[in-house]
Amino acid sequence: QVQLVESGGGFVQTGDSLRLSCAAPGRTFSFYAMGWFRQAPGKERDFVAAISQNFGLTRYADSVKGRFTISRDNAENTLYLQMNSLKPEDTAVYYCAARPSLDYGSWGYWGQGTQVTVSS
Repeated sequence: QVQLVESGGGFVQTGDSLRLSCAAPGRTFSFYAMGWFRQAPGKERDFVAAISQNFGLTRYADSVKGRFTISRDNAENTLYLQMNSLKPEDTAVYYCAARPSLDYGSWGYWGQGTQVTVSS
């Protein structure tokens, strides 16, 4: 059974930083590409960033390039999203997800989400 649990969200001001974490099952974590998505009220769930299984290859949405950094610690079975220079437009529920490959396939596993609110 795959369970993903996000944490680290909160209320911050424009320009502040947050670090989100996603805890995953240990036995198979390293075999999955991991990603972060976000969904603002009334909007579609959008891709934010993704990282490969064990080489650190990454993908980022244009809206977060240069500000967000995705990383993973396979030894700790944890995915991270370091968010710097936060903007009100970043306000959303953030979800972590997993799939077998970085650039294609279905994101079949999801967490419950963690709320990030950025005020101006």
